[in-house]
Amino acid sequence: MAASDAGRQTQNEGYRTLSLSGHVGFDSLPDQLVKKAIKQGFCFNILCIGETGIGKSTLMNSLFNANFDDPVSTHFLPSVQLRAQTYELQESNVLLKLTIVHTVGFGDQINKADSCQPIVDYIDAQFEVYLQEELKIKRSLSSCHDTRIHVCLYFISPTGHSLKTLDLLTMKRLDSKVNIIPIIGKADSISKTELQKFKNKIMSELVGNDVQIYQFPTDDETISKTNNVMNGHLPFAVVGSTEFVKIGNKMVRARQYPWGTVEVENENHCDFVKLREMLIYTNMEDLREQTHARHYELYRRCRLEEMGFRDIGPENKPVSLQEAYEEKRHEFYLQLQREEEEMRQRFVQRVKEKEAVLKEAEQQIQTKFEHRMLMNQEMKLKLEKKKKALEDEITVFLEKKASAELPQSQTSVSTPIVSLKRDKDRKNFT
Repeated sequence: MAASDAGRQTQNEGYRTLSLSGHVGFDSLPDQLVKKAIKQGFCFNILCIGETGIGKSTLMNSLFNANFDDPVSTHFLPSVQLRAQTYELQESNVLLKLTIVHTVGFGDQINKADSCQPIVDYIDAQFEVYLQEELKIKRSLSSCHDTRIHVCLYFISPTGHSLKTLDLLTMKRLDSKVNIIPIIGKADSISKTELQKFKNKIMSELVGNDVQIYQFPTDDETISKTNNVMNGHLPFAVVGSTEFVKIGNKMVRARQYPWGTVEVENENHCDFVKLREMLIYTNMEDLREQTHARHYELYRRCRLEEMGFRDIGPENKPVSLQEAYEEKRHEFYLQLQREEEEMRQRFVQRVKEKEAVLKEAEQQIQTKFEHRMLMNQEMKLKLEKKKKALEDEITVFLEKKASAELPQSQTSVSTPIVSLKRDKDRKNFT
C-alpha cells in the first residue's frame, strides 16, 4: 500500500495523482472559460509607426476588411503626434474592441533626435494607467479598457539598401516595451530579387544592433512548425489597397499598374496573407500575453522599485508588501521631518536676515533723522542770527531816521516867523 502511494506521488511537486471512478465534470472548465471570454469580449491595440504616406491606414483597412476613418496627415508638424482611434468589431459572436494608434508626422522633422520620445511616453502612459488601476483598493480590471499596446507594426520604407538610423534608434528604444513586427511597406515598388536582399540586410542589421523583435512562438506543437517557417519570412513585405479589381470571376483587393495588377491576398505577390494569419488568426492571444507577462511586468517592477518596494530584504529574507510599505512610510516620515527642519532653519535664518536688514534700515533712518535735526538746529540758529542782525539794522535805521527827521522839524518851525517879520516890514515901508 505504501509502495502504491509512493508510485502515485509526483517526485517534483509532491502531489498524489488519483484515478477517478466516474465522471465528475470539471472537464467543462475550458468551455466555461470560452463562454466567459466571449461574453466579456476582447481588446487588441495596434501601434503603427512609419513615415507619412507609407501606407499605414491602407494596410489597417485591408487587414480587417473595413474602412476606418483616418484623416489625411500633413508633413509639416513640428513634432511627432500620436492619434488613437477605437473601433468595435464583431465577427460571428465574438466582439473585438480594436484600437489603432498612428504616429502622425513621424520622420518629417529636420531634427529627428526626439522623434521616438513621444512614442515611448505614450506606451509608458498606458502602462501607468493599468498600474494605477491595479494599485487601487477597489479594482475593476475586467471592466477597465485596456489601452496597453499589444503589437507595434513598424513600417520600413522600401529603399532596397538598409535601415535608416531613425529606424534602428526607434526600434532599439521600443523593443523592451512592445512586441515589434517589422514590415516593408509598399513592397510592390521594388523587384523580388531586391526585396529578398533587402529582407536579409534588415535582419542582419537588427541582429547586429541587438534589436529584439517579436518572434512567433514555437512552443505549441500545433503551430510551432508554421510559426518557425514564418519567423524566416520576417520582415513581411506587404501591399495594401482599398480598391477592388475583378480578377476572373471574383473581386479582390488589388493595385492596378500599367504593367499589371498586384493582388493584396496573393502570396506570390506579397506577404499580406502571412501577416494577417500570424497577427490575427494564430498569435493574437500570444501577443496579448507577451504584453502583460513580459513588457508590462518589466515596467511594473521598475516602477515599484522606484517607489521603494522590494521582495527581498538586506539579509536576503522575503519582505512582505506591508513591511515594505511600513519601511517606506518610515523613510518618508524621516525625510519629511528633515525637510521640515531644514525649512524651519531656513525660515529662522531668513527672519534673522530680515530683522538685521530692518535694524540696519532703522539705524540708517535714525542717523538720517539725527542729521536732519542737527541741520535744522543749525538752520534755526542761522535764521535767529540773521533775524537779530536784521532787528539791529532796523533799530539803527530807525535811530538814524529819527535823528535825521529832528533838524527838519526845527527848520520847518522857524521859517514862518521870519516870513511874518518880512511881511510886517513891508507894510511899515509902505
